[in-house]
Formats: sequence, C-alpha cells, structure tokens
Amino acid sequence: MASVLNTVSSLRLSNAKTIRLRTQLIPGPLSISITRRRLTVRATETESNEVKAKAPYKAPVGGGSSFNQILGIKGAKQETDKWKIRVQLTKPVTWPPLVWGVVCGAAASGNFHWNSEDVAKAIVCMIMSGPCLTGYTQTLNDWYDREIDAINEPYRPIPSGVISENEVITQVWLLLLGGLGLAGLLDVWAGHDFPVIFYLAVGGSLVSYIYSAPPLKLKQNGWIGNFSLGASYISLPWWAGQALFGTLTPDIIVLTLLYSIAGLGIAIVNDFKSVEGDKALGLQSIPVAFGFETAKWISVGAIDITQISVAGYLLGAGKPYHAIALLGLIIPQVFFQLKYFLKDPVKYDVKYQASAQPFLILGLLVTALATSH
Repeated sequence: MASVLNTVSSLRLSNAKTIRLRTQLIPGPLSISITRRRLTVRATETESNEVKAKAPYKAPVGGGSSFNQILGIKGAKQETDKWKIRVQLTKPVTWPPLVWGVVCGAAASGNFHWNSEDVAKAIVCMIMSGPCLTGYTQTLNDWYDREIDAINEPYRPIPSGVISENEVITQVWLLLLGGLGLAGLLDVWAGHDFPVIFYLAVGGSLVSYIYSAPPLKLKQNGWIGNFSLGASYISLPWWAGQALFGTLTPDIIVLTLLYSIAGLGIAIVNDFKSVEGDKALGLQSIPVAFGFETAKWISVGAIDITQISVAGYLLGAGKPYHAIALLGLIIPQVFFQLKYFLKDPVKYDVKYQASAQPFLILGLLVTALATSH
C-alpha cells in the first residue's frame, strides 16, 4: 500500500457515473491495473438484469431520520448537503469500537497515566483509528458495494447519485493519508525506533482495501471476510493503543486475535439485512451460505464461546476475579440474544446491538486490565 501511494501519479475512474436499472449495460465490479507510472481504476460491465432493485430508487420524500443519516445507518434521511453526506459515508456509528480498542490497548500496556500528554496521545490515536482509517474503510466499502446498495438501500448516497465518483475517491484518499500521517506522528511522539504504529496503520488499510475491492474481495467469503473485519475492529486498535504506551507482546497478539472471533460473530449480525443483494451478486455471506437459522447460531456461538474461552484463559493465568467478571458480562448478552437476535435478526438488529454490545466491550476492558497486571 505504501509503495502504491508513492508511485501513483493519477487515478481515473470511468464508466461508473450512475447505476441504471434498465436493459442496457451498467458498471460492475471495479478492476485495477497498475503500471509503472499510472494507477487506473475502471469499471467492468455487468448485465443490468443481474442487479434489480427491490425497493424504490429513492427514499420517500420527507422520510428517514436526520440522526440516522449522520450516523450512517439504515433509515437515513435523504440529504443534499455535501458535508453531511461525506460524514454519512464514514459511518460514525462504527467508530466507537475502534476508539474503545485504543482504550483497551492503553489499559493493557500498564503505562497509561492520566496526564495531559498521555490523554492527548490517546485522543490522536482514537482519531487515527476512528474518523480517519475507519472512515476510509467505510467510504471505500460503500464505493465497491454500490451495486449491492442499489438493491438493498438504493437511496444511499452513492447509488442514488447525490455524490460524484470524484468526490468519493477524493474522500477515500484524504482519510487514508490523514490516518497514515497521524500514525507516523504517534511513532515520533512515542519515541519509537521502529514505526510500529505506522506499519499497523498500513497493514490495516491494506486489509480494508482487499476486504472490499476485487480481485481478492475478502467479503465474498463469509468466514474470511468477517474474521478480517473482526480483527480490524478489535485487534488493530488494541495493538495501536498498547504499542503507543508500552510494548506489543506475542501473547497479547494471540489473545486479541482469539477475541476477533467474537468480532466475526458481530459482523455476521450486519449480513442479515444484505441477503438479497449478496445473493444477487454472488457473495457468500454466512446467512447466504447457511441460511438464516444456522447463521443466527453461528453468530451467537462465535460471540459467546470466544468470551467463555478467554475467561478460561484468565482463570488459568491466575486472574479468577477477572474471569468471573467476564463470565458475568456474558449473561446479559445471552439474554438479549434470546430476546432480540434469535427471534428476528433483521427486525431487531439495532436493538440487539445497542443492548448486548456494551457488555461485550466491557468484557474487552476487563481482559485488558487483567493482562496489564
């Protein structure tokens, strides 16, 4: 990724200004060719009968929520203000787990102190992880998901055409370069001989790119795609926070990657609302591959079994009180899984995540505090 940034002299998009659901050819998945001096992004062609809208191409006039629009979640109000649209594309609702991951990493380091310098470092790391690099990831994903969104949520900014392709690509690059720049600054600020935070940011950005973009497009496979998403939301910000204030150790890397299996389960929750689009474009998400009922149990199993396993690890490491606290935090998650998610993962997805996930992220902090002593 870093080498591409240094050698790119132009970036051109063609044949993707709009998505028309007629019998004519429309833009399909993006393909990339890299030459010595030029990076060209172009759209291949897909028959229009492969992408058929299941909903009105625009949200009803006056419908939708302004709050949902700013957060970047479904049920958003149609907007014409470009800055509100830009914020919507970054999906601020996805930032908190990354911010919390930095908190957990700082706690696990055992070296964070409540002074102005450490707080300032933590805030910059949170901005890097949340608004910049998560915003880059979400904007990039929306660009490559425009055909799916034309089916599932055709009123979203990109498929509805309220923001141009050049504006989207400019936003992607500015957020990416901003995040990498902050990562380099944090390495200098922390006095690192090796720029570990910068390389974590580069690695995370590359994972984000291959998650969304062809030819690899990790999200085509439910297992690989969701695990990479879980690792990006749990492991990477934790590693960045711990490297900023202390030393990133192999045992923490293994432990957080194990915790990322719970992130895989959380990622599956978001797949249920996209089944129609995933089927139409051949993406093998877990609900598409296994069906709704099996996918629901895979999701809750990944979340619960992972946390139980981590509690067992903490017990074996001589941290019984932390293990008991973690087990206690699993109980309300199971309750809300039964109350909401297992009943209807589409209807109750927002309620379920709002109710259950706070207990999961508190469990992450318990684990971080256990590993810091």
